[in-house]
Amino acid sequence: MSTPLRGIKVVEISMWAYVPSAGAVLADWGADVIKIESPQGDPIRGLVNAGVGAMDGITFTWEIFNRGKKGVALDLTQPAAQEIVYKLVEDADVFLTSLLPSVREKLGVSLEKIRARNPRIIYAAGTGQGAQGPEANRGGYDSITFWSRGSVSASVTPPDYHRPVGMPAGAFGDSISGMALAGGIAAAIAGRAITGETSVVEGSLLGTAMWAMQMGIVGAAVAAAAGPAPAAPVGPDAAVANPLVNNYRTSDDRWVALCMLQPDLYWEGLCQVIGREDMVADPRFATPADRSANTALIVEELDKTFATQTLSHWIEALGRQKGQWDVVRLVSEVGQDPQAVFNRFIQNVQYSGERSLPIVANPVQFDRQAPELVPAPEFGGDTQAVLGGIGMSEEAIIEAQISGAVI
Repeated sequence: MSTPLRGIKVVEISMWAYVPSAGAVLADWGADVIKIESPQGDPIRGLVNAGVGAMDGITFTWEIFNRGKKGVALDLTQPAAQEIVYKLVEDADVFLTSLLPSVREKLGVSLEKIRARNPRIIYAAGTGQGAQGPEANRGGYDSITFWSRGSVSASVTPPDYHRPVGMPAGAFGDSISGMALAGGIAAAIAGRAITGETSVVEGSLLGTAMWAMQMGIVGAAVAAAAGPAPAAPVGPDAAVANPLVNNYRTSDDRWVALCMLQPDLYWEGLCQVIGREDMVADPRFATPADRSANTALIVEELDKTFATQTLSHWIEALGRQKGQWDVVRLVSEVGQDPQAVFNRFIQNVQYSGERSLPIVANPVQFDRQAPELVPAPEFGGDTQAVLGGIGMSEEAIIEAQISGAVI
């Protein structure tokens, strides 16, 4: 397995999903990630109590964002625990945190404190709205900061829907933002190797949402600069500019998604495989200009046609033409997608007692090898080994446990 970050040490103090997902990606890529938890533990361990999932006694919300890490439990309100953090970062490459700036100061893990012990360390932080400005010390969650504030929700909600559409899955924006933050950290590691200069790496839920929404954001700005736009037609079908870039319902209540950005190139071939050669000969649809003028009629005809057959029929039929298309898959189906299985995008991670849990790998591979996923740590499960690795004797560790600095 290719592990390009092998030999890189990361000290992580973070909670929930955004920044921990970045640490999980770094661990997938071979980094030695030491996760420090408070005496209460990362709150995501307890999400099972809210009805969000355990499988065979394994809390999957904890596992997917913390796989491959080492676990240490410290009470950072105590100076002795802060000193342990300073020892850990002395030979570390990255310090990774989701703590708010004020909390970092309070717990002694600010940029200045960490850099005082290791001037070359890369200091990385994930924030809600960004590291600067009036809301720099305000937290965020992906459902409100990424999905809602970032305009994703409003952009996918139909105009006549009774409420804004929610996220399709928990930690949706967290996972995307964490991947971006991991990429920034990897870039900083490369930059330090080339130039010898270290970096402060900062990402945010809002910034990542805006990156994902940039076509809409920039397009809205361009449209506004061009002057008042005419009122948009109401209803999703009337708003379709290209009927060959649209979703169509099948007779068994499934959907196929067409994405033929060059419709004139694929029009005749599509009509043939769906049994609508009559549409090719129809004078209303004879030329590109005719089809553009009668978009709503084409959508209406395609709606009726796709509704006559099952999804399996259309999979076979659409496979016989050259235009681009796919199936609107259910979340329960994606894990069995042959491409996902072949590329090891999802893997069964083994636990004690012959238990296993399917976990999705991060989407970046090196040398065509998927990262080998391993379980997340037990609470404080690696404390003895990690602290011994920085020179603490068994007696010193016991003393720290008695004092409460080490949990």
